[in-house]
Amino acid sequence: MSFGATLLVLGTGLLIFLVTLQLLRRGRIPVKFSILWFLVSLVLILVGIFPNFIVLISSKIGFISMSNMLVGILIFLLFAMCIALTVIVSGQTTKITLLIQEVSMLKKKIADEEKKNG
Repeated sequence: MSFGATLLVLGTGLLIFLVTLQLLRRGRIPVKFSILWFLVSLVLILVGIFPNFIVLISSKIGFISMSNMLVGILIFLLFAMCIALTVIVSGQTTKITLLIQEVSMLKKKIADEEKKNG
């Protein structure tokens, strides 16, 4: 990997780490979401520090080029993130539906009490 590419990977890893840390400190991202971003930044930093290691692994696995393996890993990570976010959105949708039902029942109960008393 060229020196410029190594600096780019290192810089990107550090930037992701610092942005995630700042978002976590400000309370804009929960810890469970920040862990994935910290892992991504750690991998990028390690690849930037030890670029020959990733070349060795990609050749052992059978990839023709290191960049092909990195693209494959990134695609896998994006799919994993999409699945994780889909699970979270589904859970939130269920919670919202239950809250709407509870609010509706409470409104009906209040209306019935007002009719009874008023």
